[in-house]
Amino acid sequence: MSDNIWGYQATTGHIAGTDLTGYKVEATDGSIGKVDKHSDDVSSSYLVVDTGVWIFGKHVLLPAGTVKTVDQAERKIYVALTKDQIKDSPEFDKDKHVGDTGYHEQVGGYYENRRA
Repeated sequence: MSDNIWGYQATTGHIAGTDLTGYKVEATDGSIGKVDKHSDDVSSSYLVVDTGVWIFGKHVLLPAGTVKTVDQAERKIYVALTKDQIKDSPEFDKDKHVGDTGYHEQVGGYYENRRA
């Protein structure tokens, strides 16, 4: 994962400005859903993943530093997390997401502690 949990590693293959909406997201042990929303903002890059029925429609916020690879041809994003790590993550809170540094610290801290 990235040294900065909120930034993409140069080795992921992600090209800033690419629309990742609709890309499938793969954990280390299987598919978890699709990208519903994303951002390339410097020091605040993330994916919002709709997990669908897998964990009852939960949306999760994945910092860009959790991304291992972006496969443009297959429209898939591979993350360095297991399904359980994602399932147990803090739920995406659209009301706290923008401008709430405490929420970002909570989410970032959760993933920082699960680095591979």
